[in-house]
Amino acid sequence: MSHYSSIITGTGSFLPEKRLTNEELSKTIDTSDEWIIQRTGIKERRVAGTGEFTSTIASKASMRALKSAGLEPKDIDLVICATASGDMALPSTACFIAASLGMDRTPAFDVSAACSGFLYGLNIGNAFVRSGQYKNVLVVGAEVLSRIIDYTDRSSCILFGDGAGAVVLSRSEDLTRGVLYSSMHADGTGADFICCDYGSRKPLDVALVQGRQHFMKVKGREVYKFAVQRFNELIDDAFKKCDLNADKIKMIIPHQVNQRIIDSAMERLNIPAEKTFVNIDKYGNTSAASIPIAMDEAIKAGKLEKGDIVVFVAFGAGLTWSNAVVRM
Repeated sequence: MSHYSSIITGTGSFLPEKRLTNEELSKTIDTSDEWIIQRTGIKERRVAGTGEFTSTIASKASMRALKSAGLEPKDIDLVICATASGDMALPSTACFIAASLGMDRTPAFDVSAACSGFLYGLNIGNAFVRSGQYKNVLVVGAEVLSRIIDYTDRSSCILFGDGAGAVVLSRSEDLTRGVLYSSMHADGTGADFICCDYGSRKPLDVALVQGRQHFMKVKGREVYKFAVQRFNELIDDAFKKCDLNADKIKMIIPHQVNQRIIDSAMERLNIPAEKTFVNIDKYGNTSAASIPIAMDEAIKAGKLEKGDIVVFVAFGAGLTWSNAVVRM
């Protein structure tokens, strides 16, 4: 057993100013505010503006997390960025973040697990801190999905938004707090449920772009079934492994996938809706950024305090799914 725990000492988030409402979308595609809200719970989403990239919004969220933790960039031993919409194919977006924070030797890498990415990153950061190798790890979830969305595809463009969230994991000898449990899973046989085609398999060329294959594609019905099933499994697993129940936890913060999916899962689990933190109505699905943004908002709103137990669950392209139990 490790002599250390990794506790969340700071959180931060950043959302672009530009809002894209359902009303605005209904002017360019066949949809309506009522139709979108009924099916997803989303009212608006944020869209990165000129000069805003995944790394720039990630850096702003990171600086806020560092300030919250009372640390300087030089105190960070590792930067992990979870993203499906990085600045470039290479180098990693984490390297851009580290550079913008003034780090010139700090290791930095990306995690590619789509909507599960932040919890994958949290799990990796937790392992580094608990092992004693690193003292402070910055874990960021950041997306500018608006640049890989097909705004002529009604089934997917209504869902996604841009944003970034970050946490600082710090070494502690208080073994009662921090990341108490986490798990990661993947099933690549469902790769075509949510995908963005171009890469070594399909190099970016004129034909690919003309066929609009360089944009993200989503099989909504299949994703819905997958998410509801995994949501229940992940909560059951977290409760069982940590001897928890709905009364013992303060909150469940799920990946902000769809209001109907969250409601359906909570109903099946017989957990009251007020035990869930949801902000999908304001930001849409921000993939890897959704959980750290929601956590930061919950803390700032006074809904999460030191000592509270929170359960995180996520599911996304890969297919991937993950959970984490944290005592704040």
